[in-house]
Amino acid sequence: MTQKNIHIFSPGPHNTLVNQYGEIVPPPPGWEFLPAGDAGVTRKVTSKNNFWRVEKKKGRRTISLGIWAPAETIKKAKEEMSATRETETYKKRQEYAAQRRDKKQVKYKEEFLEAVEVFLNFHPIHTNIQKRIAVAVTEHAIPIGSGTVARTSMIPLEERAARAVIAWMRHRTTAYDNLPIRRIKGERRRVRRILAGQSVTVLQKYREGKPLEENCPLRQALKQNKRD
Repeated sequence: MTQKNIHIFSPGPHNTLVNQYGEIVPPPPGWEFLPAGDAGVTRKVTSKNNFWRVEKKKGRRTISLGIWAPAETIKKAKEEMSATRETETYKKRQEYAAQRRDKKQVKYKEEFLEAVEVFLNFHPIHTNIQKRIAVAVTEHAIPIGSGTVARTSMIPLEERAARAVIAWMRHRTTAYDNLPIRRIKGERRRVRRILAGQSVTVLQKYREGKPLEENCPLRQALKQNKRD
């Protein structure tokens, strides 16, 4: 049985790594780096239980950058995957998987769009604007790989829709993208809370059916979205 030799590092300078103690260490001789991206090859390499994983913190998330492993192991894994991908069985399986993903994505788009409209809940006189916002938010939020809150399964659909609306409004109806935010802990979160409160206030006017000014930030955002 292959002995496990799995370690997790942060990237260091000049092809070095930083261990859990903050020490800079080089990868073992004869090893090379396999960037993240090819799941098939990575699975074959990691199945040998002899690799170093490289991860990086980005906000609250931990992102895998790739792995270091024996060069021969990586070479063999690439050759095996290349041969597998040339078979008709593999090609048919990939085609079926793509069709299944497309169907799943179409269904999710419909469900998400409906959830956004439920969250908006505008007065009947603003139904047209509600539908336009729902479409704009959905098209922005649900693409595969977008990294938005809509792509997580960790929270209920209703909450995903609500957060997606607030996030879309933060970028489209406020000056958030150009705000000079101080580099202190919690400051960005504090600014987002303030802007979220402003967005909720704007939404409430639409929910109550109040008369709206032509320069309403939400109306302006929809005009800009149409031009884009």
